Amino acid sequence: MARKVSMSSRELGLVLAQQLLDVDDLHYGLWDADLPLTPGNIATAQQRYTELLLDHVARLLNAIETPRILDVGCGTGHMLEQLLARGYQVDAVNPSPALNRQVRARLERLPGTQVNLFECNFEALPALPTAQRYDLLLFSESFQYIPLVDIFTISPRLLRPGGHLLVCDFFKSDAHRDGAAGDRSFSGGHVLRSFYEGLATSQFSLQHDEDLTARVSPNIALLDEWLTQRLLPASQSINTYLTGRYPWSTRLLKWLARRRLARLEYKYLSGNRSQAMFEKYKSYRLLVLRLEQADTGPSGN
Repeated sequence: MARKVSMSSRELGLVLAQQLLDVDDLHYGLWDADLPLTPGNIATAQQRYTELLLDHVARLLNAIETPRILDVGCGTGHMLEQLLARGYQVDAVNPSPALNRQVRARLERLPGTQVNLFECNFEALPALPTAQRYDLLLFSESFQYIPLVDIFTISPRLLRPGGHLLVCDFFKSDAHRDGAAGDRSFSGGHVLRSFYEGLATSQFSLQHDEDLTARVSPNIALLDEWLTQRLLPASQSINTYLTGRYPWSTRLLKWLARRRLARLEYKYLSGNRSQAMFEKYKSYRLLVLRLEQADTGPSGN
């Protein structure tokens, strides 16, 4: 009998987002004035995000003859595929079985590629001898899921001296936990101030720090429109139908799930999950960190 594999709520959210939007990427898109904010342009906005990261990768690795990259939290493998197409040696780490099936299927369509896919959390990666380490660790909206202490402790064991972290993700702003309306509408991400504090005592120096919040926040406007104009009316229609056909069982189920339903309603349907609230409580950053102090682990020599 096949072993039953459970799916985490985080993994479910990522898979549903991909399936509902019919996209290859699981990250936000970049929106500028020349790109109309419509669902049909989501893939274009996401590719602009990818190309921004690829440009930074090229600049950081330009002087290295055979650069090695670790794609941390590679999602469906779409960016991994584009890195391979540019001639980089790339490995990937991803703990999601559902997404890793898509990664493996994508790699099977690329004959001759040599990619190590580590199916585990970043924290479970072993230290590497210097000769096998990477020149770049890429975190595309995966940085938020890894404790900061593990980022700063494990990354030096995976990087060659002078290697870089390239991070593109959102952080919690100073408005986090101010108690105002919308404070609990956006979860996830490290507190930005805590990141800077951890960085100051780490082996890394900050080479680049770019605020992308205004270019990313339009994604929230699209999501908010979909939730309030499509999901909410649909849920109300389903509620009316179920209450009419199965009044007692529907009321019982709603009572049993009242706390979770209240949290979901506040988070997604209260009107607080807006573009303005995102810009208040989140700071979306593009960061480049350089390893200044070499790790003293195994040399591999």
